[in-house]
Amino acid sequence: MTKHFFSPSPLMGEGYGDLAALPPSRSWMGVMFGERLDAEHHPHPAPTRARQGADPSLRNLPPSRGKEVRRRNFIFSPAITALLLLLFLTTPALAERARDIGVPFEGTPGPLNAITDVPGVEVGQISIISGEGPLVIGKGPVRSGVTAIFPRGKANPAPVYGGTFNLNGNGEMTGLAYLQDFGVVQGAIGITSTNAIGQVYAGIQKWHQQHFGDATFPVVAETWDGWASDINGFHVTEQTAMAALDGAKGGAVDEGAVGGGTGMLCFGFKGGTGTASRKVEVAGKPYTVGVLVQCNTGDRKVLRIAGAPVGPALSKRWLPCYDAKLSPADKLPKCAGAAIAAAVPPDSGSIIIVVATDAPLMPVQLNRVAKRAALGLARLGSYSGNSSGDIILAFTTAPAQVNHPDQTAPSPIAVLANAPINPLFQATVEATEEAIVNAMVAAKTMTGANGYRMFALPHEELRALLKTYGRLEGVK
Repeated sequence: MTKHFFSPSPLMGEGYGDLAALPPSRSWMGVMFGERLDAEHHPHPAPTRARQGADPSLRNLPPSRGKEVRRRNFIFSPAITALLLLLFLTTPALAERARDIGVPFEGTPGPLNAITDVPGVEVGQISIISGEGPLVIGKGPVRSGVTAIFPRGKANPAPVYGGTFNLNGNGEMTGLAYLQDFGVVQGAIGITSTNAIGQVYAGIQKWHQQHFGDATFPVVAETWDGWASDINGFHVTEQTAMAALDGAKGGAVDEGAVGGGTGMLCFGFKGGTGTASRKVEVAGKPYTVGVLVQCNTGDRKVLRIAGAPVGPALSKRWLPCYDAKLSPADKLPKCAGAAIAAAVPPDSGSIIIVVATDAPLMPVQLNRVAKRAALGLARLGSYSGNSSGDIILAFTTAPAQVNHPDQTAPSPIAVLANAPINPLFQATVEATEEAIVNAMVAAKTMTGANGYRMFALPHEELRALLKTYGRLEGVK
């Protein structure tokens, strides 16, 4: 569940509001009324297009696939209409995903194609989106948030076995000492902005104490959202983290510019939170692997999606820039449509990858699983640049009781043998790759502090490239 905090503004981000950070809706109301929406979600929604004449930086936008709309006539009583409206207003929007626009992937996903396909796992997210224009430390603008993951659900505080892999250590993840010595993850896992590590850590501790009587020592990881947000204003607080924990649930997970991923940039496009899962069979038994990423990394020039060289084709288009109306004069380059005279952003900013499974594995095996997530990142072309903190956590929900630091008697576990473990490795690679692409596909164009604009991955241009290289799903 994702909650969004907004403050109104005259221009409202992209010309249609701080709502730029919200994932595009699948038009639940439209489906109820017989409306079929087949269009991709454009990097710049329709309200922005209406402002093109007023803002030169938003002209020459790429054409969107036309919406195929079929309407049927229904007559509802006022009571039914009111009920439908209430359901519409309280139903969370789901963003378009990579498979929805024809990106092919290997492997079999779970029912939700999300980390929450692993039984017991719950996710909560809080987004903070406020202000526009020049940065004023302590006031904003703010594009930040918190993502929280409960390995066993928020009603079960029992620790889980965990493992980790530090692909490139230019970042932070707390709790590694417990992982190294005891192989356990305690309490909720938090992912947030770089300068919010301490606040989220304290928030998880307080929440845990309030609900279970004792504070815990959680894993909290970060990526840097300082391009788009007042990172030194410390707007993410303990209460922000606790709200994310309160809202955690199973089911579909919001993706794109939500939670800790609200202000993130992925391969030079708007990035953020993404998730995916795989169903596998090991030694004759079914298991699930789920992945959630917070993507704020990647060199545009090397980006590959489903094997197609997307980055080279778009290395001079849709690059981050500064809105001329919202930025100080010294902030360059200014936005000027799709083609911008800007340098391609370097591989920096970090990615956090969390891998979950219900397969019975020991910590040393989970360390090996965590390493395979790095191969999923590599499938997109990443070389894990010097300034990118690329850190991976893996955990298993089996068994129900683990050998934790305060345990006086051992908890037996029948772990998987190493010889047949390859399907879990493969599933981790596949789900990580898809989760990262989902983060980019779901994210919408966002303008943040100092008018810094991060463009969405253009769906139609991506589809055209995939088709050129014979990789568009459903097209022969």
